[in-house]
Amino acid sequence: MARYTGAVCRQCRREGQKLFLKGDRCYTDKCAIERRSYAPGMHNQGRPKKLSEYGMQLREKQKAKHYYGVLESQFHKYYEMAANRKGVTGDNLLSILETRLDNVVYRLGFAMSRPEARQLVRHGHFTINGHRVDIPSYLVKPGEVIALKESSRSLDKFKACMEANASRPAPKWLDFDKNNLVANVVALPVREDVDLPIEEHLIVELYSK
Repeated sequence: MARYTGAVCRQCRREGQKLFLKGDRCYTDKCAIERRSYAPGMHNQGRPKKLSEYGMQLREKQKAKHYYGVLESQFHKYYEMAANRKGVTGDNLLSILETRLDNVVYRLGFAMSRPEARQLVRHGHFTINGHRVDIPSYLVKPGEVIALKESSRSLDKFKACMEANASRPAPKWLDFDKNNLVANVVALPVREDVDLPIEEHLIVELYSK
């Protein structure tokens, strides 16, 4: 499947805010948006352009896609799933995105960024209910148990990440045992559990046209 392979810092500059796609580098002065806080391109260093209503809706959708590392076809599929669920479509959409396995791995502190979490899942380091799952887009459900594989627990990579992210609290909808590196999905996430600056109503307005 096709995936963006360019400089990820360009995505942050395009959206005008940090998307935290490069882990701990995003917290240092090496972050590209700290040095070049304008959109990529030779003609974007002047006065910021005023976006149209459609432009704001499009940028919000692109921002959400970049945060979670989702391509257009899959993002549209998630929107349709959200629209068919009971409740507010925008809240449902964010709930679905939050339950992706790669996002859960990142939220639990096993990785420094979502792209890194996606790679770790693909390499088969995690199990769900005791079975190895290597699909980053797998949507976890209440009652499932996510764990770091026994053979992976001694790797320096995970030890370093868990130490660096020790102060990062696990989401309320995940019951995480840091000693045994096991998490139980106790509920589906709600809007209050998503701390990303996304205006989901603009995405719904875009797809509703």
